[in-house]
Amino acid sequence: MTHEPGREPKAHEPEPDERLPVPRPPVEAAPVERFTSAPSTRTFELTPERAAQVVRQSSNARWVGFLAVVVVILFTAIYWFYELGGPLGLTEPRLDAEAAAQQVTKVERGYLIYEANCARCHGEQGEGGIGPALSRQDKLFAHLSEGYLRTILTVGGRYACGNAKSLMPVWADTGTPPGPLNYRAVDELIAFLRATDDQTYIVRDEHLLDPKLDPITGEVMTFTGWRDPNYKPEPNATAYPACWQDEFTAPASPAPGGPAGESAAPVEPAATVLEISASSSAAFDASEFTVPADVPFQIHFTNNEVGVPHNVEIKDASGGSVMRGEIITGVAEATYDVPALPAGAHPFLCSVHPNMTGTITAE
Repeated sequence: MTHEPGREPKAHEPEPDERLPVPRPPVEAAPVERFTSAPSTRTFELTPERAAQVVRQSSNARWVGFLAVVVVILFTAIYWFYELGGPLGLTEPRLDAEAAAQQVTKVERGYLIYEANCARCHGEQGEGGIGPALSRQDKLFAHLSEGYLRTILTVGGRYACGNAKSLMPVWADTGTPPGPLNYRAVDELIAFLRATDDQTYIVRDEHLLDPKLDPITGEVMTFTGWRDPNYKPEPNATAYPACWQDEFTAPASPAPGGPAGESAAPVEPAATVLEISASSSAAFDASEFTVPADVPFQIHFTNNEVGVPHNVEIKDASGGSVMRGEIITGVAEATYDVPALPAGAHPFLCSVHPNMTGTITAE
């Protein structure tokens, strides 16, 4: 055994070979008894009552599952027919019905826009006045397409005839200069102009909530579209010109019950002349007049409103036109020949502003 130089080993200090780790004798562990439960706890048996209950619950669960599947199938089938329509056309598809309802709303809105902005030039029924006619079937068939109407509302009358001085202004707010109608109003106006005459629409208030009542009859006011969906021009018919100035003439007073634009039948010299005037677009200056029954007469009409068109139109009991005077832009005067009227009250109005009404009583 060696020692470090200068260091004496102590008597109790072990030699280096005897230091830890010291081997330990193996220890035999005593076997541990495994835990086991009592036999009674490991025995599980169903009583007859419990077994019957389990069977009933299982049967009920199967019935509930079956009914749930049947309900889901029926709901899916009903919703399918609700969305796409019943078989053999029994019901209308929901989306088609909603689209039709929205189209009706667009036409009714478009009517109000037309009455407020367009009727004063193109006539209440599109028969023309200061501006060209819009309700001619040949024009609606081949000329007044949706694209054409949208373009002319955007760029103005110069699109029709290349006339930079056209009286037709820009109406769409996307035009130059911007007009007063946004894209929605333009769509609604076009929907009215293209509406067909096989459907009746209701004239509503400006909020499209309540129907308007006729101030004379008290009945709900209605209107139909102008376009005949079954119209087809004759094979040798002349195409409607793109420029209306070559064919446009202001409509003359029609014969009783005849359409606007047809010349009135000659009448006997009038013995009575009514003085009717308009100074605003709200009402005639006077609205009650009396004439002899069954005798022709004249109306001397004075339009005192500067730059605004007015006229006088007489209706019969059925709402047909008896006499429609030429529309004049104030300040101006015109004399209308009126055929003999039978005894009774006869309403009259301004074709441009239907809110302007009055009554001529023949007696």
